[in-house]
Amino acid sequence: MSALVTVCIQKLSEGELLDSYRHGQREFCHQDLQGAHLFEAQLAWINLCHSQLSQAYLPYANLSQAQLRSVDLRQAEMSNTQLYQVDLTEANLCCCKLRRANLRYALLKGTDLRGADLQGADLRYADLTGANLMGADLSRAHLGHAKFDHANIQDANLFRAKGANLMGAYMNDLTVHPDGHRQFD
Repeated sequence: MSALVTVCIQKLSEGELLDSYRHGQREFCHQDLQGAHLFEAQLAWINLCHSQLSQAYLPYANLSQAQLRSVDLRQAEMSNTQLYQVDLTEANLCCCKLRRANLRYALLKGTDLRGADLQGADLRYADLTGANLMGADLSRAHLGHAKFDHANIQDANLFRAKGANLMGAYMNDLTVHPDGHRQFD
């Protein structure tokens, strides 16, 4: 017989997070930081798995090599954020603003990026296997060596995206390809 495990999400202020991080703590799973203001925060190697960060304000923050599996970042502002080698597997980034974000080598397997703004983002070598990018804006994004196996890019805008290999991705006649054409133009 298996035991039912209930995990409570705890409210944490951005001040408490930054202070604990400065004192060496890196484990912050299951935290409620909804709407947190973390402009330019230096949080490399942090573990925020299963945390609530919807509508958080994180431009120019450094979350390189962070563990953000199953995190909720819906409608977060993350323009120019450093997300190098971040693990965002199965995270929710619906309508997230990631303009010019560095997502090189990021794990985005099964990530929900519907309606996300990824204009000019660096996704080189990112793994987007099974990600949902329906309606996302990837115009001018750097996509060299990114994996799109079974990714949904229906209705997505990839105009002037660089290095895109969309083999294995699901697209429709509303998907804008890097050269500006649509499937049935």
